[in-house]
Amino acid sequence: MMALATTMAWILLAAMPAGAPDVHAILAPQRQRATEADFSATGHLVRVDVGGARTSDAVTVKGHGFPGVLRILVNITSPPPAREKILLEVRPSGQDVIRIAHPGDRAPATLPLEKWSEGPLGPGFSYEDFLDQHYFWPGQTVLDEVKYGARDCDLVKSTPGAADKTQYSEVKTWLDHAIGFPVYMEKTVKGTGAVKEFTFYGLRHNGGVWSASQVEEKTRGQAGSTLLIVDRGTAKANLGLKDFSLDQLTHFQD
Repeated sequence: MMALATTMAWILLAAMPAGAPDVHAILAPQRQRATEADFSATGHLVRVDVGGARTSDAVTVKGHGFPGVLRILVNITSPPPAREKILLEVRPSGQDVIRIAHPGDRAPATLPLEKWSEGPLGPGFSYEDFLDQHYFWPGQTVLDEVKYGARDCDLVKSTPGAADKTQYSEVKTWLDHAIGFPVYMEKTVKGTGAVKEFTFYGLRHNGGVWSASQVEEKTRGQAGSTLLIVDRGTAKANLGLKDFSLDQLTHFQD
């Protein structure tokens, strides 16, 4: 039996092209950013409609990597009718959770999967799009080494497992080969096959961490877009468990 296993291993290795890219090494920077995250940012979530009119919500986002879970808190602070807080928990096991609270709520509500495709300004930049959990999905394939603009990129396709909660059937990510950070992403919606395109602008290196100053979402074949614009932030926010408590989720300042 041992001899058969060894023979099969050599056959599989021989079938791999020399110098085949290691998808785990390519995804390592993004996975490390999730597990070591400790950031806060302030900015705006902006919806641009077909006619070019803009709807803007002020937003703060903070995240911290705890053992076994990345917690992200999104706080829509204005205008007053739009105020809400969203607590997202990303786990490598795929058991992700999204909780949401509005002023006056006694306790946060767990958002059911069928509502993950919604968002503060509509489905363009959805609640799930703050998760970016696809880096931990079990299906990971390097499709090619490609150019995106002037950048050399690794094109990675991620597919979820049976236990992963998601509205997407696959995500393709163009990761800058030098820094391991995404410059472009395509997310395919289950059932409809709609493709949401995310472009990352203003890449910057702060506190040893790469980030983008703006992310633009467009749904292929549809007019309009949604922008997440970061005005300021820090990569070392010194956050702790208390910053993501359920009590914090239902506490709104007047």
